[in-house]
Amino acid sequence: MEKYSQYRDRGSGIAPFFPIPSEASAIQLPLHILLFIIRLPLLLTVVLTYFILLQWLPIGSLGKKAVLWLMLGVPGVWWIDLQIDGVKKGHESRLPQPSSIIASSFTSPIDCLYLGAIFDPIFTVSYPSTRLIHRISLGQAILRALSGPKYSPSTHANLTDLQTLLREHPKRIVVVFPECTTTNGRGILSFSPSLLTTPPTTKIFPISLRYSPGDITTPIPGAYFTFLWNLLSQPTHCIRVRIAENVYNTSKTLPGAQKSSYYTNYFDASQDDTASSTDTLLGSDDSEGINLPELRVLYKVAEALARLGRVKRVGLGAKEKSGFVEAWTRQQRR
Repeated sequence: MEKYSQYRDRGSGIAPFFPIPSEASAIQLPLHILLFIIRLPLLLTVVLTYFILLQWLPIGSLGKKAVLWLMLGVPGVWWIDLQIDGVKKGHESRLPQPSSIIASSFTSPIDCLYLGAIFDPIFTVSYPSTRLIHRISLGQAILRALSGPKYSPSTHANLTDLQTLLREHPKRIVVVFPECTTTNGRGILSFSPSLLTTPPTTKIFPISLRYSPGDITTPIPGAYFTFLWNLLSQPTHCIRVRIAENVYNTSKTLPGAQKSSYYTNYFDASQDDTASSTDTLLGSDDSEGINLPELRVLYKVAEALARLGRVKRVGLGAKEKSGFVEAWTRQQRR
């Protein structure tokens, strides 16, 4: 693994791009094969029926959510360990509401399915090189979790910003994946500056999703069969969902805008730490044009995701993952 040492975080040694190996034993292989053979046609039937037909029909939000839950149920994603930051039991005001933003970790296509089944949100693509975002569908979001990282948007991408998107869709929740690409869930990558276009009174909810077993994460692009095998051959899967207290884009504070007392006090005591950790918030080439108040906003969200996921922020991003994928692909072809 020495050849991949440059793709580990220099401070912690964390390697967020390596695939997590399956823990299946040879003794249980016949059971895994049987589950895969039974579940694969069922899942394909539900997926194709939804994306080819049902998503275009007026079945309503509840109907769409029911089908998405069925997609989760077929492979055995039944156990959801949900915890809301700061409270022992859920409270409506601490959950994402229409006209709010979810800043989610990004490790697997299941992230998109779960968020779609719970919140019926608008999904977006963020890029390390710009504050603009690109709106995509649920199906496109799922495919992006199995695709390689993109540092910049394509020339024909219909770009906008979060403030404009929220103004056009005030009754919807918007999902942002600020890391821009998937990881194995063992670290939080450098952020895109896209969250900085959030209006100052809009709530941003950091949400961390982790899986047990962890082999259904997809840090390596194009691993379609491996993902399906790990997903369908295991009897059950558990999603560990953690929702942090909402934060605000205080770099654009309006008079009378509410602030999160926890993060305000926490950050006031950590300003020097924020300034010194710029490289883990943004890639070294992406920090130009980002002022200190804006870094504070990204720091709050990144720290929340790291704390919820019980991991650390790493000084790696989409550009480093592109290099890792190239090295990994060359090695696999030998």
